[in-house]
Amino acid sequence: MAELRTIGVIGAGQMGGGIAHVFSLAGYEVRLHDVAEGAAKRALGVIEQNMGRQRAKDLITGDQMQDALALITAAPALEDLSDCDLVIEAATEKADIKKAIFRELSKVLKPEGMIATNTSSISITALAAATDRPDRFIGLHFMNPVPVMKLVEVIRGIATSQDTFDAAKGLVDRLGKVMAVSEDFPGFIVNRILMPMINEAIYTLYEGVGTVDAIDTGMKLGANHPMGPLALADFIGLDTCLSIMQVLYEGLADSKYRPCPLLVKYVEAGWLGKKTGRGFYDYSGEEPVPTR
Repeated sequence: MAELRTIGVIGAGQMGGGIAHVFSLAGYEVRLHDVAEGAAKRALGVIEQNMGRQRAKDLITGDQMQDALALITAAPALEDLSDCDLVIEAATEKADIKKAIFRELSKVLKPEGMIATNTSSISITALAAATDRPDRFIGLHFMNPVPVMKLVEVIRGIATSQDTFDAAKGLVDRLGKVMAVSEDFPGFIVNRILMPMINEAIYTLYEGVGTVDAIDTGMKLGANHPMGPLALADFIGLDTCLSIMQVLYEGLADSKYRPCPLLVKYVEAGWLGKKTGRGFYDYSGEEPVPTR
């Protein structure tokens, strides 16, 4: 397989921006696309700020920062990704949205181009089937925040070729990340374990066993977690947590994965966590305040 040099990223949110960030620092040319007008340019500003923090901590040099920023460009149209060697999708965690993206991408991406998805739970085999190249399709699940977290879950679909897997392994190595290989089951490894824990924390709140503060303090000081599960849910996004729990519940047909009704209610209310200013905490002041 030819060397991968130019990387397309679809989705300029927190994950897509983070993926663009780490690839550019590793010397790849990156094209960042988003359907929302201006989203990619806003993401470039966030990437510059985040690299500035890394520079202030002496994690990167000023020259490294400037070289990396020069490698990232906004790609307003999907056609702008046509000659990329690899395109990574980091859009909303909804299978129908992702499949629609892959069908359109397949029409414009060069025949030898690879496609990857950053999905955190959805079947790689099912998503690959929406493309014209399932053998050149793979799951690359980066952890959030991407510039900080070392792990990348690599997931083969049933049709993923050995060449594609080897190319993905090489990418992860060059990014300085650590690879964990997962079989193609709902939630893969990390979210198969993490999301039921978060869901159980929400049930604990829902049933009145403890308050938000008590639950998060208990897990931080009692289980030595760096962040409480409810604060973590707010950071991830409650809509994303719900989507993953629904994938687990529907894909594994086990009642232990049933999303907590309180999680459903918060998402229906638009209280999605940190990104909307309210979830299990209220973020309108200087310090987050528990909402229950």
